[in-house]
Amino acid sequence: MHEMTVSDKSFPATDMPDRDWWSALWPNPGEVMRSLGIMPGMTVLDLCCGDGYFTGPIARIVDGNVYGVDLDPLLIERARAGLERDASTVLGMICADARELGHILPGKVDYVLIANTFHGAPDKTALARAAATVLRSGGTLAVVNWRPLPRERTVVLGKPRGPMTEMRMSSDDVGRVLEPAGFMLAKVIDLPPYHYGAIYKLSGA
Repeated sequence: MHEMTVSDKSFPATDMPDRDWWSALWPNPGEVMRSLGIMPGMTVLDLCCGDGYFTGPIARIVDGNVYGVDLDPLLIERARAGLERDASTVLGMICADARELGHILPGKVDYVLIANTFHGAPDKTALARAAATVLRSGGTLAVVNWRPLPRERTVVLGKPRGPMTEMRMSSDDVGRVLEPAGFMLAKVIDLPPYHYGAIYKLSGA
């Protein structure tokens, strides 16, 4: 599902995020992950993980019990290099199509994170269904999105950042595509300055 990787050209007017402006936007990624409810003892999937900006901090929280999955081999290699540089261990960094999650992960996870890529997924409900196949009973799916603000207002290091205005989704928009996949909203949290986290549970779990 290449459309969901951060380097994909289907994200019009979006430059590939680099560490300089990600660090300016979120200088403490571990704190962001904790605010989303990621905690020790969990097994986590960082889905569409890109270059691993969140994968390493997650690994430190959950003592290495995290998988990273992305379709872009270059980004997976960058993520692996970053993890090695930081001496972070993970369960696996996997270059694969997100639609094949049920076949590529060796077991279930407690938590699936999709950060900064959900807006570009060509079939968002299908992506959510794929995530559901690897979640344990009671598991969590969190979607981190840019707020539906005009792009010219989401400025980082002096430049507008993020997807085009018309691609941005409200938390209600997210709910409309996740609910058919069996997810129910638990809460929405603010992630300053420009993001929110929509946190869902599998219904009936």
